[in-house]
Amino acid sequence: MDRQLITTSNQLDGYRITQHLGIVRGITVRSRSVLGNIAGGLQSLVGGKLSIYVDLCETARQEAFDHLVVHAEAMGANAIVAMRYDANEVMTGITEVLAYGTAVRVEPTHS
Repeated sequence: MDRQLITTSNQLDGYRITQHLGIVRGITVRSRSVLGNIAGGLQSLVGGKLSIYVDLCETARQEAFDHLVVHAEAMGANAIVAMRYDANEVMTGITEVLAYGTAVRVEPTHS
């Protein structure tokens, strides 16, 4: 799937939705290790960007996004519209990250 055909919008400029295939999702559950939490705690003492946690969040979002794409491709989609992220704390220190949207088939519009 062309990653440029994934959007938070309900449509893709220059394309016509020919088929709605349904809701797709990608999920991951992540936690920071004890050593990572110690390093994050030390970073928080000096203030500023907490790179340890930024890296954890970015990795979790990318993993959920990749699972979303695999799910959509398995349904026969060539695009995803209305894509969103959500995150929930499952328990202290353990977070679920969900990427979801609508799998669609699109074709270029002819002007």
